[in-house]
Amino acid sequence: MNEKSNISKKDKPLSIFITGGSSGIGYQAVLNLISLGHNIILPCKNISRANEVLTNILNQSSVELSKEGKIVTPIMDLSDLKSIDSLCAELKNRRVNIDILILNAGLQYTGSKTPRMSTQGIELTFAVNHLSHFYLTEKILPLIDKNNDPKIIITSSEVHNPNSGGGKVGAKASLGNLKGLESGAGFEMIDGNKFNADKAYKDSKLCNILFARKLSNNLMSMKLSIPVIAWAPGLVISRDNQGFFRYSRKYNQLGQKLFAFLARDVLRITTSNKNAGLLLSNLACLCKYRKPGFNYYSNKIISSGKFIFEETEISNDAQRGDLSDDLWDLSKSLIDKILR
Repeated sequence: MNEKSNISKKDKPLSIFITGGSSGIGYQAVLNLISLGHNIILPCKNISRANEVLTNILNQSSVELSKEGKIVTPIMDLSDLKSIDSLCAELKNRRVNIDILILNAGLQYTGSKTPRMSTQGIELTFAVNHLSHFYLTEKILPLIDKNNDPKIIITSSEVHNPNSGGGKVGAKASLGNLKGLESGAGFEMIDGNKFNADKAYKDSKLCNILFARKLSNNLMSMKLSIPVIAWAPGLVISRDNQGFFRYSRKYNQLGQKLFAFLARDVLRITTSNKNAGLLLSNLACLCKYRKPGFNYYSNKIISSGKFIFEETEISNDAQRGDLSDDLWDLSKSLIDKILR
């Protein structure tokens, strides 16, 4: 890991809203950010999860309580658009200002043969990884403090790119002509084909980048200087039962354990939640990541156990302006139909 913990605490603490901060990469980033005195809004799915996260953070000996920033854990379920609506309305009523918006939550249930659906009847991978973040951004944007170095950060993945190492394995990311999304709630895949859990995840990560690019263009057209950063943390496999692969393990525990052992312990092509969390907290705080417009960074493996974090080209599909426009319009239309 080349990136060092060179975050400097600002005189004015940042107010940071982060999804997916209760475990894995997001949790480690939250620990870093709190220890630097920044204030965190970390929505959790339910009250029991919120209490568990608060307890875990308080028990972390690595966090210096004398420097600790404030943390609140309101309830918000990313699989329910109305839950997002409720929290954002509450934040607006309380006149909360947000400096950094981190869209980090991600769901994958590779191994499942059938799709799972959100509260509104949307395939769960697409609903959580893209559509909910799309809607959340729309609601949060008026609350972002335009005068305190704001940023929007979106956790994507190199698997969005069919030419990357992970992107070449299995079905490739491809949204086709968005036939599934265009058909409305109930579709199994964005491209209109039959459900494939692995491809659904890859497609959602492509959506993340297309959304980030379109969002950046929209902000610039409104004369708003808010950097939009998409990033890929690399392959992260934790040693506990939490983290990103916790859902996929339910469908193939033996296969997941074997894959984890080979990738993490033999080939050493994985990074840790702690290292990836440091990258995420650096993206939020470091001056070098304030470049205007859209930027994409990837934590690339250069040899066994060694990575480099650098600005990287996105896939050909991710560069398509027509695809980002259509995804944006159809996502907005779907939400409008669901919530009207």
